[in-house]
Amino acid sequence: MSHTDSGNSGGWRDDGGVPQHAYDPYLHPELFRGVATRRVFAFLIDCLVITVPIVLGYIFIFVFGIITIGIGWMLFWLAWPASVIWAIVYYGACIGGPNSATLGMRVMDLELRTWYGAPGYFVLGAMHAVLFWVSVSFLTPFVVLVGLFNGRRRLLHDIVLGTVVINNSVRSPVPQTARPY
Repeated sequence: MSHTDSGNSGGWRDDGGVPQHAYDPYLHPELFRGVATRRVFAFLIDCLVITVPIVLGYIFIFVFGIITIGIGWMLFWLAWPASVIWAIVYYGACIGGPNSATLGMRVMDLELRTWYGAPGYFVLGAMHAVLFWVSVSFLTPFVVLVGLFNGRRRLLHDIVLGTVVINNSVRSPVPQTARPY
């Protein structure tokens, strides 16, 4: 049986009524208006939210080292791995939360969605952060210029993960889909 004879309206599989490419920049340009600028400010806010606990942790280890006459300073070797884990958990928990957005994204009224309209989940949020830092590290910060050359304002890690960041101040005309737990 060919894919046109498969009985599901010419497709290879049944997508359960989920629209393909739920966010079209030509049909709904308001969803992408100002997204690039807002993402920059959201990123700066998120950097601040991530950095404050890390700095407090370093201060705690320093003071603990003074109190323990230098023995507590051995915890400094844990600070960098803990910082990375904290950042990944922050992004995963925030994007996997009910708002599908980090604190910075919420302040800037942005929301992360999959290309077909589903909200984010923990692993997607964690991978979003990891792929962003990997792409910026290996391809230089100029990789963010990719967002200026496509209608959905998607960055390289958005394209790889199949995500879209939309302007949440405009309610999406796409129906909300179920969370993929």
